[in-house]
Amino acid sequence: MYSLPTPRLVATDLDGTALRTDGTVSPRTAAAFAKVEDAGAMLVFVTGRPPRWMGGVAGALRHRGLAICANGALIYDLHTERIVESHLIDAEVLGQVVDQLRANVPELAFSVEYEGGFAHESDFPLGSWDRSAVQGRDAGCETLTTRPCAKLLALHPAMDPDTLHATVHGLVGHLVTATHSSGRGLIEMSAHGVTKATALATLAERHEIKASEVVAFGDMPNDLPMLSWAGTSYAVANAHPGVLAAVDHVTAANDDDGVARVLEELYR
Repeated sequence: MYSLPTPRLVATDLDGTALRTDGTVSPRTAAAFAKVEDAGAMLVFVTGRPPRWMGGVAGALRHRGLAICANGALIYDLHTERIVESHLIDAEVLGQVVDQLRANVPELAFSVEYEGGFAHESDFPLGSWDRSAVQGRDAGCETLTTRPCAKLLALHPAMDPDTLHATVHGLVGHLVTATHSSGRGLIEMSAHGVTKATALATLAERHEIKASEVVAFGDMPNDLPMLSWAGTSYAVANAHPGVLAAVDHVTAANDDDGVARVLEELYR
């Protein structure tokens, strides 16, 4: 299982993969990540999270590594806690997408993630982090689409996420790239062609690292492009069935330090 060459780049999803279910970084996982950078390899966190959700992770990891945020739309330097690159949905395209989805799936509620904050419709239910954030605001649909954004989120109160994803892709897949990662009817949309894989491949190329020299870890459908691109792919045991079926290897669940277990063997 572990008879692999030492990777030059480790790419891992966070929520549901490297982080515990409560969102924390276990001491064992933090130590394993330190081994990666101490060995001279690149450590890249590839997540659907926006940068504003990365402060706690950055602190727990002693500001190690780079983060590809918002499913590939934003590159965030954990050492400096700054966005260093962005690939945004154009405002005109954003308006077209919202109009098309609202006309065909009227139950949807929308939220938009910008480079420096977020806005949401009044009927878009916020999680605990967003309820306490100072960067967010309640806005009407027309206001949401007035400037480019990193990610558009569409929430359906009842629809199965896989079914909703297929519906959204059929309606606006020519305008944006849609995925999901939360286990509920919440679709995340990036600029057309932007995925975790495209951002990771670009970053690797800049550092003259081949896909065959990359090991990647994930748990949800938004990880599939990255897992397919990487030379070696792992799912944690708690992953979505489609992810478990697509990877080279399966490790222990996120709450059992599955990512750390692999990295400890690779970087002994």
